[in-house]
Amino acid sequence: MNETLKRSLSGAVYVGLLIGCILYSRESFLVLFGIFLLISVWEFCALVSLHRALPLLLAASVYGVSAWFLLSKTPFDNRFYYSVLGISLASCLLLCQFLFTKKEWNATPLFRYTSLIGYLIGPFLLMARIPIYGDNYAFRIIIGYFIIIWTNDTFAYLVGKSIGKRKLFERISPKKTIEGFLGGLFFSLLAAYLITRFLIHPVPSVFNERWLQWTFTALILSIFGTIGDLVESKFKRLAGVKDSGRIMPGHGGVLDRLDSIIFATPFVYLFYQILDYVLQIP
Repeated sequence: MNETLKRSLSGAVYVGLLIGCILYSRESFLVLFGIFLLISVWEFCALVSLHRALPLLLAASVYGVSAWFLLSKTPFDNRFYYSVLGISLASCLLLCQFLFTKKEWNATPLFRYTSLIGYLIGPFLLMARIPIYGDNYAFRIIIGYFIIIWTNDTFAYLVGKSIGKRKLFERISPKKTIEGFLGGLFFSLLAAYLITRFLIHPVPSVFNERWLQWTFTALILSIFGTIGDLVESKFKRLAGVKDSGRIMPGHGGVLDRLDSIIFATPFVYLFYQILDYVLQIP
């Protein structure tokens, strides 16, 4: 089969499955992302040479308990998610050090398990929590996040391929350019505006508080999503592989598709917690 056609069909199935499960119900959303988490853990373990049994058991157990509380609408102490957020943010900072250091990195078991928990399990827990508040299931928020990520990735590639000259991080990802990054960021901001106009509680005014909120969301997703893509690229480079897996023909693994939003999610969650706190101040 033609490589372009194979890539297109694989991408269409992925997008259709993702959007379909998000739209259908909170149950299908949580189940799908639980499956995505387990596949991502499987692929990550292969990249960093971890035995899979314990990481898979840990991911399934923690995510399963969290999903049960979300589905049962049982009050869940927010301190749990604050702890998850703290661990994830600390892990992201550690991975930024891992990304930018030029020294030989000693991937100790502690670093591998810290990355597993903070880089994968934690963000998936936060991602599952974001659209669910008691009886409310704000599926449009998750769809909006993916629209921004897809817009950023697509236009970063197109702009970079067309006019990109200055390398963004050649040592890790030779094809990424500064022009591509800026192009992806610009169109992500445009996507954020369109989301507030047509997807998230459409309002007649051109500019409003939701536009400002989604503008910052787009900035966070674009900037930290790019870093997340670079972090996964370094893991793959050290492992000597092109893709994290082969479950999606032409696209690689699930981790290849979700690396951007996984890394950016803790920062988006932090932004919304700060926003909620500020808005509640008398």
